Amino acid sequence: MSSSGGNVGGGGGPVGCGCGFFIILLIVLILVLIIGAFISSTIGGFTEVTKSTVARQPLPTGSVNETKYYTDELGWINNQTRMEEGLKYFYQKTGVQPHVVIIDNVNGSFHPTESELDGYANALYDQLFTDEAHLLFVFYEYNDFYMDRYVAGTQAKTVIDTEAADILLDYIDRNYYDSNLTDEEFFSNSFRDAADRMMTVTKSPWISAMTTIGIAFAIVIFAILLFVWWRHAKNQKNLEAERTEEILSTPLEKFDDVEIDELAKKYQDNPPDQDKD
Repeated sequence: MSSSGGNVGGGGGPVGCGCGFFIILLIVLILVLIIGAFISSTIGGFTEVTKSTVARQPLPTGSVNETKYYTDELGWINNQTRMEEGLKYFYQKTGVQPHVVIIDNVNGSFHPTESELDGYANALYDQLFTDEAHLLFVFYEYNDFYMDRYVAGTQAKTVIDTEAADILLDYIDRNYYDSNLTDEEFFSNSFRDAADRMMTVTKSPWISAMTTIGIAFAIVIFAILLFVWWRHAKNQKNLEAERTEEILSTPLEKFDDVEIDELAKKYQDNPPDQDKD
C-alpha cells in the first residue's frame, strides 16, 4: 500500500604588458569559477543533498482528496501561512500533498524505537487520508534528538520514489542544523527546496562551471585579440606619421625629378595635417 523511510539525526612594450594582464585575468577568473562550483556543490552544512537522476512527472490533477497540511502537537508553528507556503509549493510541483506531523512521543513513549515510529507512521496514514496520493511526514523530537519517517501512498510513490524521498530527508537534515531558521521556515524551506530538486534532473556543477569558463575564455581571448589589433593599428599609424615627417623634412635635393613630381602630386592630392597656431 505504501512505502516508508527516514532519518536518524542529531617583452614587447605595451602590447606584451596588455596581453600579460589579460592572461592573468583569465587565470584568476578560471580559478574563481572552479572554486565557486566546488563551494556550491558542498555548501549548506554537513549534508550533501542527493542528486536527482530521474525526470519525474507530477500526479494528475484530482488525484488528491485535499486535507490540511500539518498537525502540530508541540505548539511549534506560530505562523500558519509561512508553514504552509512550502508545503503547498511541494503539492503544486509534485501533485502529491504533504502532511507534516510534529510529535515528541509515540503512543506515550518519549524514547520510541525506529520500528515503533515506522508502525506509528503507517497506521497514521490510514487514519488521516482516503487516497493514495499523500505523503505523510512524521517528525519526532525529544531532548534535542530527532527521528523522522515518511509514508508515501501507492500513487504518490510514482513521484516520491526512494531517491526523491532521500532528497527531502537530506534537506530536512541540512536545515535542522540551521539556527537562523524558524520552525516554520525549517519545514517550509525543506519541502520547497526538495520539490525543486526532485522534479528536475540535477546538473553537475562542474559542467555548468566549464560552460561558464568556456564563455569567459572566449570573451577574454576576443578582448586580447581586439587589444592586439588596436595596438598594431596604432603602431602602424605612428610609423606612417614618422615616415611622412621624415619625407617632409628631407631636402628636395636628395630626390630626383621623378620622385619630386610624385611626392608633389601625392601631397597635392592628400595634403598632410599641419598644426595651426
